[in-house]
Order: sequence, then structure tokens, then C-alpha cells
Amino acid sequence: MSVWLKTPDIDQLNALQKNTIGEVLDIRFEAFDESSLTASMVIDHRTHQPYGLLHGGASVVLAETVGSMASYLCIDPGKFFCVGLEVNANHLRGLRNGRVTAVARPVHIGRTTHVWDIRLTSDEGKASCVSRLTMAVVPVGEQPPAR
Repeated sequence: MSVWLKTPDIDQLNALQKNTIGEVLDIRFEAFDESSLTASMVIDHRTHQPYGLLHGGASVVLAETVGSMASYLCIDPGKFFCVGLEVNANHLRGLRNGRVTAVARPVHIGRTTHVWDIRLTSDEGKASCVSRLTMAVVPVGEQPPAR
């Protein structure tokens, strides 16, 4: 049974990256199945730290991007919106080039929170980062005022 409230449309998900950090870092949604969403990000000067390795913060941006979009696909956006509550990451292996791929899988999809396990791997399939993202599911009427 699928976790998605609506079937993911990869082209639409990629279009939503326009004018966001996802566009700057060349994050691309690539695939989904009944219980996972996959995206990748370029490893180049935009995502390097000073030693020429993939920056841990860029890995977290990828993890939060794919996990946030996964939560969005599990809610009715007319009634709810999702915001990040907590994200953590363990960086396992340094990467220098290519693309890093993130796969988000649900740990918990509840009424008020979603928890995602997100695994990042190199082009060769080697683990580079393990992340967990907790999203708050908030009713639209409780949206904080714009600043």
C-alpha cells in the first residue's frame, strides 16, 4: 500500500525547485515507489567545503528537501502544511564529485508529525550520510503570520 496521498509527479516536483535553494544546488527529484522518494544533488563548487569535499550542510539541504517533499505528498495541502521540526545527519564518507542521491523512507506518518529516514549515497552506491527528519503537520488555519 502506498504512503502517498497523491501520486508523485516528478516533473511537478522538479518545477517546485525553481527560485529555491534546490535550484541553486541542482537538486532533482528522480523516482518514487510506494514508500520512498528519491532525489539527487550535484557535487561541485556550489556544494563543496574548503577542502573540496561535499559540505555536510549541503547534504542536510538535500535530506530536508527530499523529506519535506515526501511529507507534502502525504497531506492534503488545502488543509495542512508541513514544516521542519528537527533534522540530524551523520556524515559517513567524503565525496568530491558526481551526484549524491538521497532516498527518503517513512519511519512514522502520524496526524501531527512525520519522521523520515533519509540515506545519501555516492554514484557508486556507497553510503555518505544518514539523516533523520521530523516534520510538523500544521492545520492551514494555524499558519503563523507572515513577517
